[in-house]
Amino acid sequence: MPPTGSISRTEHFSAAHRLHSPHLSDEENRRVFGKCNHASGHGHNYVLETIVRGPIDAKTGMVVNIEHLKRWIKAAVLDVADHRNLDADIAFFKTRPSTTENLAVFIWIRLTQLMPAGLLHKIVVSETPKNKVVFTGDGLADTDFRDCVV
Repeated sequence: MPPTGSISRTEHFSAAHRLHSPHLSDEENRRVFGKCNHASGHGHNYVLETIVRGPIDAKTGMVVNIEHLKRWIKAAVLDVADHRNLDADIAFFKTRPSTTENLAVFIWIRLTQLMPAGLLHKIVVSETPKNKVVFTGDGLADTDFRDCVV
């Protein structure tokens, strides 16, 4: 059995959004999301850390070719989210609030559609230097993949 390793790649992207749930009244949205519910929205310079894990190939010495990882992240995340309004431009957020938690779910789903099965280990999405979400794919259902076709 070959040794197992992890590789991490960090990327940055900027996106606007408004924290607003279609499942809450306007008053509930204001109470729950406060200033982040402002009708004009706001934006973040997100930091995405993508961690893959797998056996270290005896011939190449790699878990994954970093060039492949860079291409997957670009296609799955950067090309669709960078300098976009998450709520207006991405169908996934039409039915759910564009929280960092839901953004992490969206990114996970998109990446797993491009990567070999089982390679993606964890993602970390930082909204600010003080706020980040760690997601490992737990709890996803087939229906979650419907709005994230790559």
